[in-house]
Amino acid sequence: MTKVVVITGASSGIGAAAALKFHQQGFNIVLAGRNEARLSSLASTLPNSVMWTGDIAQSAACNALIKFTLASFGRIDVLINCAGIIYRSTATDTSDSQWLDTISVNLNAPFYLSRAAIPHMTENGGTILNIASDWGLKGGELAAAYCASKGGLVLLTKAMAIDHAKDKIRINAICPGDVDTPMLEIESAQRGIDYKTAMVDNNADSLTGRITQPDEVAALCLYLASDCAAQITGTAISIDGGNTA
Repeated sequence: MTKVVVITGASSGIGAAAALKFHQQGFNIVLAGRNEARLSSLASTLPNSVMWTGDIAQSAACNALIKFTLASFGRIDVLINCAGIIYRSTATDTSDSQWLDTISVNLNAPFYLSRAAIPHMTENGGTILNIASDWGLKGGELAAAYCASKGGLVLLTKAMAIDHAKDKIRINAICPGDVDTPMLEIESAQRGIDYKTAMVDNNADSLTGRITQPDEVAALCLYLASDCAAQITGTAISIDGGNTA
């Protein structure tokens, strides 16, 4: 039976890279996101994929995505909660709407989707991967809401892993540092910094001398979803060029 992966935030960055990696391994893929044009463009290159657009900040939409997956492929084996947003500001400069947006997308959506998916994974087992951040393990400048959301996601991951190990479901958090994605470019714009300048600074901060590429995070997703990672659950794995060291 062909396995099925659901990827949120699939229209660009880590999500799009993960879609390509899982396609190469023969998975059926559900590409979920809000940018219909970009999703459609990606889906056209992946014959084993279907696309779904909606606002996963709403629990009803998350339920609808899981129902769509089951209607399309009849099962769900891997859920990758990759969608994320960031507002670069201190707590005092963060508006109510920015706080709520950040928590809704970065923390509520993975909870809603996991809650909806888990009952359909128990028969065959499954894997949930939450794309958190190294700022879910430590604090970061001008990122109060983001750090709170990603820190919450790390502990949500651990709690769910404890609860659902008996259901043959492994749940892990992946904690990237800076990754060369459109989100990093958005962050630079929010801070009024030229993207090329930001890249130089970010590369200098890494022990390896460069920032992480999306396909490197995608490769870690593929490994954690494989049988090779059968003993890995309830953990937060950094992929940040040694930044958290």
